[in-house]
Amino acid sequence: EVQLVESGGGLVQAGGSLRLSCAASGFAFGDYAVGWFRQTPGKQREGLSCILCMGGSTNYADSVKGRFTISSDNAKNTVYLQMNSLKPEDTAVYYCAAVRGHGGELFVEEYDNWGQGTQVTVTS
Repeated sequence: EVQLVESGGGLVQAGGSLRLSCAASGFAFGDYAVGWFRQTPGKQREGLSCILCMGGSTNYADSVKGRFTISSDNAKNTVYLQMNSLKPEDTAVYYCAAVRGHGGELFVEEYDNWGQGTQVTVTS
C-alpha cells in the first residue's frame, strides 16, 4: 500500500526556514513523481514543487521559485522541501503527493496518492 507521511511543519517567523519531510513507503519513489502542495481554508490546493516530474526533472511554482528547494534521499525513502525566506502568505497545510511515472507536474489532478498534511504557520 502506498503511504506518504509529511512532517516538519510548525510555527516560524517571517524570513525564517523550515524543512518538510515526506516519508514514502509501498513504492520505489524513483519510479514516481512526487509533488509538494499547500492549501488554506477556502482555497484550492496549490502545487509548489515536484521531483522526477515531467521529463524526470524538478519544477517549481513561480510563487516559491528561489525560496523553496525539493530534494530526495533514496536510502531513507524520503522527499524534502526546504523552505527559506518564509512569508506569512506561506501559511498553509502542506501535502506531499505521488503518481507513478514522471508525468506529474504541479496540478492536483495529476496525482493519486496523498499524505495527510503538516501545518506551517508563518508569523509577521
